[in-house]
Formats: sequence, C-alpha cells, structure tokens
Amino acid sequence: MSGPEVANTPGGGAPGKEGKEPVANGHAGESPDANPFAEYMWMENEEEYNRQVEEELLEQDFLERCFQEMLEEEDQDWFIPSRDLNNQGVGQLQQQLNGLSVSDHHSNVEEVARKSVLNPEAKEFIPGKKY
Repeated sequence: MSGPEVANTPGGGAPGKEGKEPVANGHAGESPDANPFAEYMWMENEEEYNRQVEEELLEQDFLERCFQEMLEEEDQDWFIPSRDLNNQGVGQLQQQLNGLSVSDHHSNVEEVARKSVLNPEAKEFIPGKKY
C-alpha cells in the first residue's frame, strides 16, 4: 500500500485536510503556520500498519497449513482400496472370498443351534418396538 492509499485509510492522511480543495500550489488552503510535513503524517504509523499486515498474513498462512494437515490426516484415516491395497493384497482377498461357501445342510443348522449360548426363551427382536 503506497502513501496515498494509506492517507485515505481511517487515521491516515494529513489532519485538517478533509473537505478542502487544493489550490494552485497543490496544497489545501492552509495557513502559513500549518505543519509543512502534514502530508507525510501517514508515515508516522507505517511500521505499526506493516506489523499488523504481517501478523494477518502469518495467521492466514498458519490456518492454511493447519487445514492442509487436517485434510492429510483425514486422508490417512480413510481406507481407500486403490491406494491402500497393492495388487497382491487384492488377489489375496479374492482368493479368500472364492474359498468361502454357503451350505444348505440342515445338520449344520441344528448343530449350530445346539451349541448356541443364546436364550431360546427370549422374545424375538423387532426393530423400533419397545418392550
């Protein structure tokens, strides 16, 4: 931000110039005893302004880095097969899935029911129904 832009900001600019029209010599209609450096008074707070802008930029950079780290951590937590499994892992999973089978033998069902530790006297669970 250059001098004229700072002069247009609140608190910047030469005091007492508001609403005065420039005259032939480029100065507003001022009395001869006015401060000759009045148009440079905006530079008085330049260091503080620069410090504030730098702090805002650093804070913005910090927030962007934190957000990027959060996204990277989130990506690591998600399981993405194309990224997390190599070709061997996919093949191994396919072999394991092919080895599974469903059998319709009633003897197995009866055997499972006999070995079960569930309560045979329990009421049937119906979602949404309160007992």
